Amino acid sequence: MALVKLNNKAVSNATAFGSITSLGSMTFIKKLTASSSATLSFVDGTSDVVLDDTYKEYMFTFNNIHPGTEGTEFGFNMSVDSGSNYNVAKTTTFFYAYHYEDDSGGGNPAGLSYHGGGDLAQGTGFQQLATDQGADNDACLAGILHLFNPSSTTFVKHFIAQTSEYYLSDGAYANSRSNPNYIAGYGNTTSAVNAIRFQMSSGNIDAGDICLYGIA
Repeated sequence: MALVKLNNKAVSNATAFGSITSLGSMTFIKKLTASSSATLSFVDGTSDVVLDDTYKEYMFTFNNIHPGTEGTEFGFNMSVDSGSNYNVAKTTTFFYAYHYEDDSGGGNPAGLSYHGGGDLAQGTGFQQLATDQGADNDACLAGILHLFNPSSTTFVKHFIAQTSEYYLSDGAYANSRSNPNYIAGYGNTTSAVNAIRFQMSSGNIDAGDICLYGIA
């Protein structure tokens, strides 16, 4: 019988024959903290950022991302020229579920939607990771973005993301709601992606942390 041991940052597999095989680890690379920031950028080789062939998968975590403007969208883009341009063509999909504070909007199909306005078809703009974020004092976004093998010069650059946000609570949506968002797609380039930028569709990232990890 195989035994699996979970260490602090790695998973090891102990087989019935006694051998132990490391299955991978997650390494912290860089943390950026927003303070009324127009953008937050991770550029390989700059400020201790690693975004190259050291790892085949990279993970970004979003913690308490608070917009400075009501109704804006948090998003990201890729660069193949170390941040001179963030304009990689992307083909993506976006859907979300939602539930209002008054217990409405939880049923299907009303509570589950494909967000056509949040996807891209060979678009070079920023990919949305949220929809109409609330800017109330207690509103924020949290989530994860996985980017796979960005240094490849053979394949396109796949990503998957999941975020949870506090939806806007003014205007027609007087009763704010929880929004879990699911986004996936690929950057349609065989050039190495070596920089990632995050920003709001309008206004600043008022507060919050973004951390980068490498996954072996």
